Amino acid sequence: MIVGDQSEILIPDLSDWRLGKKRLRGVRCIHTHLKNSPLDKGDITDLSLLRLDLMAALGIGNDGLPGNIYMAHLLPPNPGAIVYEIHPGVPFLKLDLDLEKFLSSIEDEVARSEKETLNVRDRRERALLVSVSTGSRSDQADSIEELKELARSANLHVIGSIFQRPKKIDPRYLMGSGKVKELIIKALQEGAELIVFDRDLTPAQLMAIGTITEMKVIDRTQLILDIFAQRANSMDGKIQVELAQLKYRLPRLSERSTALSRLTGGIGGRGPGETRLEIDMRRARDKIAHLERQLETLSRSRSERAKKRNESGIPIISIVGYTNAGKSTLLNVLTESSVPTRDLLFSTLDTSTRRLRFPREREVIMTDTVGFINELPKTLIGAFRPTLDELKDADLLLHVIDISNQRYEDQMKAVEKILEEIGLDKIPVLYVFNKVDRADKGQAEIYAKRYNAVLVSAINRDGLDRLLEEIEKRIWTNRLDPASI
Repeated sequence: MIVGDQSEILIPDLSDWRLGKKRLRGVRCIHTHLKNSPLDKGDITDLSLLRLDLMAALGIGNDGLPGNIYMAHLLPPNPGAIVYEIHPGVPFLKLDLDLEKFLSSIEDEVARSEKETLNVRDRRERALLVSVSTGSRSDQADSIEELKELARSANLHVIGSIFQRPKKIDPRYLMGSGKVKELIIKALQEGAELIVFDRDLTPAQLMAIGTITEMKVIDRTQLILDIFAQRANSMDGKIQVELAQLKYRLPRLSERSTALSRLTGGIGGRGPGETRLEIDMRRARDKIAHLERQLETLSRSRSERAKKRNESGIPIISIVGYTNAGKSTLLNVLTESSVPTRDLLFSTLDTSTRRLRFPREREVIMTDTVGFINELPKTLIGAFRPTLDELKDADLLLHVIDISNQRYEDQMKAVEKILEEIGLDKIPVLYVFNKVDRADKGQAEIYAKRYNAVLVSAINRDGLDRLLEEIEKRIWTNRLDPASI
């Protein structure tokens, strides 16, 4: 029993009470409305967010006796996506309801719906995407489309997108506590299991949003890290991804539950000792240091291989570009190799190196590495820097661009920005406009002239002869003409 004041009742932490994927909490809230008023928006919000069995308000009449009772309860998943049902008020003394039987029937329906849902073949997590931005509508729409592709690459089932355009970003919840509650109710209506924000959340924001809902909430960086974790195959890649994940999680450890900050002392542990939080953070830092040492060892091995390549005098060409621009496909058709390719973002994480032979006994070494993306997480850039540093030995960068993408110029700028950040902006670049088979040919030719680019379709092998001629010209003409060096 909780005693409230004239304005509210503070519901305690219910995290210890059971709550399944679609099941009810096993807790009902029955409270008084002194003015004999019906259920308000706050009551319905608490019912939905806390997954209560029942929300009831008992009114008080002018004579001090019980007035009307107003009730609402959640509904099983239904075609209309209606989350709850509100019953009209009835005089409390005339209420004829077997509450245990009534709630049991709702629980059975919810459990049956859950079982039917689990029998569906599609077992992917159902994700609701959220974009909160003060920028232009077109930029926001483009960004959410890219987030959809990231979600698809992470094997999520996207059930919908929500746009919020606040006048200013709320430092705690991004969109204000009221809007966050509306968002969570919408997620429950749609049957979402995961909420993905199209921007990076601070540790405090993740903590604050997490206290409102028991649903899983992640941000853009977490989604990208998850994709990287799924795709990393080599030892190099796995270490780099784990390092990036630890560096991302370390500052967020301090925002975890205060229960983790209790002392681990006891007999033999006199003095202040270490808190659980301090132990977790120390272990994370130790693991980061260990992984960085492993990367350093692997980096030295790569440096030795790069040194041997440089001593051989064979030119090096590195393929760079936005993720899913067709870099690996181009490498395959040029070198007749079989690097795995998929129509997904970040399908290639591990560096691939192949030889490409030209007439007159000429050959080059071609390397393909991880693709870039707008606002690539700093933790990933830091973790993959040893791999990206290999690009510094390149004599020429092939910047592959998906010309069929309406945002191709934005993607070009994003790649160029990252190249500048890692100190590769001084290396000669040849623009390769790929996927011309999917674009308007006339427009593509205009764009190619503007950037002095080569038009190709890697999948159809169109324009490859022209590309090879341009590579020969850029590599060997520059090497023979001292004025061009």
